[in-house]
Amino acid sequence: MKYKSSISKLLILFCLIMGVHLGVAQEYKVAKQTSALIVEGTSNIHDWEIKAENQSGVITFKSIDNAEIAKLNFSVETESLKSGKSGMDKNTYKALNAKKYKTIKFNLIKVKETTAKGNNKYDVKLEGDLTISGTTKRITLPLQMEINAGTVKLTGSKKIKMTDYNIEPPTALFGTITTGNEVTIKIKTTLTE
Repeated sequence: MKYKSSISKLLILFCLIMGVHLGVAQEYKVAKQTSALIVEGTSNIHDWEIKAENQSGVITFKSIDNAEIAKLNFSVETESLKSGKSGMDKNTYKALNAKKYKTIKFNLIKVKETTAKGNNKYDVKLEGDLTISGTTKRITLPLQMEINAGTVKLTGSKKIKMTDYNIEPPTALFGTITTGNEVTIKIKTTLTE
Protein backbone atom coordinates (compact mmCIF):
# COMPACT_ATOMS: atom_id res chain seq x y z
CA MET A 1 0.00 0.00 0.00
CA LYS A 2 2.83 2.36 0.91
CA TYR A 3 4.57 1.41 -2.33
CA LYS A 4 1.53 2.39 -4.47
CA SER A 5 1.22 5.67 -2.59
CA SER A 6 4.87 6.52 -3.27
CA ILE A 7 4.52 5.71 -6.98
CA SER A 8 1.35 7.81 -7.17
CA LYS A 9 3.13 10.75 -5.54
CA LEU A 10 6.07 10.41 -7.93
CA LEU A 11 3.76 10.30 -10.94
CA ILE A 12 1.88 13.37 -9.73
CA LEU A 13 5.16 15.21 -9.11
CA PHE A 14 6.44 14.21 -12.56
CA CYS A 15 3.22 15.41 -14.23
CA LEU A 16 3.37 18.71 -12.35
CA ILE A 17 6.99 19.30 -13.34
CA MET A 18 6.32 18.42 -16.99
CA GLY A 19 3.16 20.51 -17.02
CA VAL A 20 5.01 23.52 -15.69
CA HIS A 21 7.85 22.99 -18.17
CA LEU A 22 5.52 22.55 -21.13
CA GLY A 23 3.31 25.45 -20.10
CA VAL A 24 6.10 28.01 -19.91
CA ALA A 25 5.88 30.38 -22.85
CA GLN A 26 9.09 31.94 -24.10
CA GLU A 27 8.87 35.73 -24.09
CA TYR A 28 11.18 38.23 -25.77
CA LYS A 29 11.10 42.03 -25.45
CA VAL A 30 12.16 44.76 -27.88
CA ALA A 31 15.80 45.78 -27.47
CA LYS A 32 15.51 49.52 -28.15
CA GLN A 33 19.20 50.13 -28.88
CA THR A 34 19.35 47.55 -31.69
CA SER A 35 15.88 48.08 -33.16
CA ALA A 36 14.68 50.50 -35.82
CA LEU A 37 11.31 51.49 -37.20
CA ILE A 38 11.37 53.94 -40.09
CA VAL A 39 8.47 55.53 -41.97
CA GLU A 40 9.31 56.60 -45.51
CA GLY A 41 7.21 58.84 -47.71
CA THR A 42 7.24 61.29 -50.57
CA SER A 43 6.32 64.90 -51.16
CA ASN A 44 6.11 67.12 -54.22
CA ILE A 45 9.63 68.37 -53.36
CA HIS A 46 11.61 65.41 -51.96
CA ASP A 47 11.36 62.04 -50.26
CA TRP A 48 11.39 61.99 -46.46
CA GLU A 49 11.79 59.60 -43.55
CA ILE A 50 10.89 59.56 -39.89
CA LYS A 51 12.49 57.30 -37.27
CA ALA A 52 10.82 55.99 -34.14
CA GLU A 53 12.96 56.76 -31.10
CA ASN A 54 10.78 55.00 -28.52
CA GLN A 55 9.25 51.64 -29.29
CA SER A 56 8.31 48.65 -27.18
CA GLY A 57 6.92 45.22 -27.76
CA VAL A 58 6.76 41.58 -26.78
CA ILE A 59 6.76 38.35 -28.76
CA THR A 60 5.77 35.12 -27.02
CA PHE A 61 6.26 31.66 -28.48
CA LYS A 62 4.22 28.53 -27.82
CA SER A 63 7.23 26.66 -29.17
CA ILE A 64 10.38 28.48 -30.15
CA ASP A 65 11.78 25.29 -31.71
CA ASN A 66 8.95 25.41 -34.27
CA ALA A 67 8.84 29.24 -34.44
CA GLU A 68 5.25 28.98 -33.22
CA ILE A 69 4.22 32.51 -32.23
CA ALA A 70 1.54 32.78 -29.55
CA LYS A 71 1.45 36.55 -29.07
CA LEU A 72 2.97 39.69 -30.58
CA ASN A 73 2.30 43.25 -29.47
CA PHE A 74 4.25 46.26 -30.67
CA SER A 75 3.87 49.97 -29.97
CA VAL A 76 5.56 53.26 -30.81
CA GLU A 77 5.13 56.52 -28.93
CA THR A 78 3.70 58.92 -31.50
CA GLU A 79 5.80 61.87 -30.40
CA SER A 80 8.97 59.76 -30.59
CA LEU A 81 8.71 59.87 -34.40
CA LYS A 82 11.54 62.19 -35.44
CA SER A 83 12.62 63.46 -38.85
CA GLY A 84 15.46 65.68 -37.69
CA LYS A 85 13.40 68.73 -38.73
CA SER A 86 11.26 70.29 -36.02
CA GLY A 87 8.77 71.82 -38.48
CA MET A 88 8.14 68.48 -40.15
CA ASP A 89 7.80 66.77 -36.76
CA LYS A 90 5.24 69.36 -35.68
CA ASN A 91 3.18 68.76 -38.85
CA THR A 92 3.44 64.99 -38.34
CA TYR A 93 2.19 65.18 -34.74
CA LYS A 94 -0.67 67.44 -35.80
CA ALA A 95 -1.69 65.05 -38.60
CA LEU A 96 -1.52 62.07 -36.21
CA ASN A 97 -3.40 63.97 -33.48
CA ALA A 98 -0.52 62.99 -31.16
CA LYS A 99 -1.87 64.86 -28.13
CA LYS A 100 -4.92 62.60 -28.09
CA TYR A 101 -3.46 59.38 -29.57
CA LYS A 102 -0.14 58.88 -27.85
CA THR A 103 0.76 55.47 -29.31
CA ILE A 104 0.71 53.57 -32.58
CA LYS A 105 0.02 49.87 -31.96
CA PHE A 106 0.13 46.51 -33.70
CA ASN A 107 -1.57 43.54 -32.03
CA LEU A 108 -1.31 40.06 -33.52
CA ILE A 109 -4.61 38.33 -34.24
CA LYS A 110 -3.22 35.19 -35.87
CA VAL A 111 -0.24 33.75 -37.69
CA LYS A 112 -1.38 33.08 -41.26
CA GLU A 113 1.75 31.28 -42.40
CA THR A 114 5.23 30.26 -41.20
CA THR A 115 7.77 28.93 -43.71
CA ALA A 116 11.12 27.57 -42.56
CA LYS A 117 14.01 28.86 -44.70
CA GLY A 118 16.85 27.02 -42.90
CA ASN A 119 19.49 28.26 -40.46
CA ASN A 120 16.82 29.34 -37.93
CA LYS A 121 15.26 31.72 -40.46
CA TYR A 122 11.55 31.89 -41.27
CA ASP A 123 9.15 33.84 -43.45
CA VAL A 124 6.01 34.66 -41.48
CA LYS A 125 2.72 36.27 -42.47
CA LEU A 126 0.97 37.86 -39.54
CA GLU A 127 -2.58 39.14 -39.39
CA GLY A 128 -3.17 41.84 -36.85
CA ASP A 129 -4.75 45.12 -35.93
CA LEU A 130 -2.76 48.28 -36.67
CA THR A 131 -4.01 51.32 -34.77
CA ILE A 132 -2.90 54.78 -35.88
CA SER A 133 -4.48 58.03 -34.72
CA GLY A 134 -7.38 56.19 -33.10
CA THR A 135 -8.31 54.20 -36.23
CA THR A 136 -7.78 50.42 -36.28
CA LYS A 137 -7.42 48.40 -39.48
CA ARG A 138 -6.74 44.69 -39.91
CA ILE A 139 -3.56 44.15 -41.97
CA THR A 140 -1.35 41.33 -43.16
CA LEU A 141 2.27 41.92 -42.20
CA PRO A 142 4.95 39.85 -43.97
CA LEU A 143 8.17 39.54 -41.97
CA GLN A 144 11.40 37.63 -41.99
CA MET A 145 12.23 36.14 -38.60
CA GLU A 146 15.58 34.86 -37.37
CA ILE A 147 15.84 33.01 -34.06
CA ASN A 148 19.19 32.63 -32.28
CA ALA A 149 20.18 31.95 -28.68
CA GLY A 150 18.26 34.51 -26.63
CA THR A 151 17.49 36.74 -29.64
CA VAL A 152 14.71 37.09 -32.21
CA LYS A 153 15.11 39.43 -35.19
CA LEU A 154 12.14 40.64 -37.24
CA THR A 155 12.58 42.53 -40.52
CA GLY A 156 10.14 43.60 -43.18
CA SER A 157 8.09 46.43 -44.59
CA LYS A 158 4.47 47.36 -45.12
CA LYS A 159 2.89 50.05 -47.33
CA ILE A 160 -0.17 51.82 -46.01
CA LYS A 161 -2.25 54.83 -47.00
CA MET A 162 -2.62 57.63 -44.49
CA THR A 163 -6.24 58.22 -45.51
CA ASP A 164 -7.08 54.60 -44.53
CA TYR A 165 -6.43 55.76 -40.96
CA ASN A 166 -8.36 59.03 -41.34
CA ILE A 167 -5.11 60.99 -41.55
CA GLU A 168 -4.95 63.90 -43.94
CA PRO A 169 -1.48 63.88 -45.53
CA PRO A 170 0.44 66.81 -44.00
CA THR A 171 1.15 69.99 -45.92
CA ALA A 172 3.52 72.90 -45.31
CA LEU A 173 4.06 76.47 -46.47
CA PHE A 174 0.36 77.18 -46.95
CA GLY A 175 -0.16 74.00 -48.96
CA THR A 176 2.69 74.51 -51.42
CA ILE A 177 4.44 71.40 -50.04
CA THR A 178 2.25 68.31 -50.04
CA THR A 179 3.04 64.77 -48.97
CA GLY A 180 2.00 61.62 -50.79
CA ASN A 181 -0.79 59.52 -49.29
CA GLU A 182 1.20 56.25 -49.28
CA VAL A 183 3.96 55.58 -46.75
CA THR A 184 6.21 52.58 -46.18
CA ILE A 185 6.82 51.32 -42.66
CA LYS A 186 10.20 49.54 -42.41
CA ILE A 187 10.80 47.25 -39.47
CA LYS A 188 14.15 46.01 -38.20
CA THR A 189 13.47 44.87 -34.67
CA THR A 190 15.57 42.83 -32.26
CA LEU A 191 13.90 41.18 -29.29
CA THR A 192 15.77 39.58 -26.39
CA GLU A 193 14.89 37.35 -23.43
